[in-house]
Amino acid sequence: MKQEFLEAMHFRHACKLFNTIRQVSQDDLEFILEAGRLSPSSIGMEHWKCIVTRRQALKDELRLVCMDQPQLSTCNAVIVILAKKADLAPDSEYVHTMLHRLEMPDAEYQGILDFYRQFVASTDITAWSVAQCHIAAANMMTAAASIGIDSCPIGAFESSAVQQLLELDAERYAVALLLTLGYRAKPQPPKHRLAMAELVEYR
Repeated sequence: MKQEFLEAMHFRHACKLFNTIRQVSQDDLEFILEAGRLSPSSIGMEHWKCIVTRRQALKDELRLVCMDQPQLSTCNAVIVILAKKADLAPDSEYVHTMLHRLEMPDAEYQGILDFYRQFVASTDITAWSVAQCHIAAANMMTAAASIGIDSCPIGAFESSAVQQLLELDAERYAVALLLTLGYRAKPQPPKHRLAMAELVEYR
């Protein structure tokens, strides 16, 4: 189990050019999306919403507002991960629904809601929401790698242009990142990572 997981991590890389013929099956796509759905989120708010497209015309349009990165037009599918904004307001119906499903006593519920209000008042909610979406994206990339599907996260994009292209409500959603999926067109380049001793300090 450990070795299989590490093999997936070694397999995964930021694929810059995809095979335009080979298709990701719908079953595999849904498996990857399920990994995102099951991801952990701060205070259980599940900050993400995903827009998925395989349409070539839309992929080409997205490429133009993502610094002309070829991953967008050569990949088989694009997942645009949106970070919730307005829904995260302390008194929104969404927040109350997410907390009520925990079926806690009223006093505990009120305590968590009060904590949440204080947290929201002192936090950049959009940045917080986007950061949570990256957790889901990482899990989707690892899930894809585990079944031999390549991916590349796209963080360089014109946010307002993507919002306009997808006709998004900017008050309700921020674009967190785009995730391209498919099969590599070229061999994987060597993986470069810092040594464990440079990254980890035990105290």
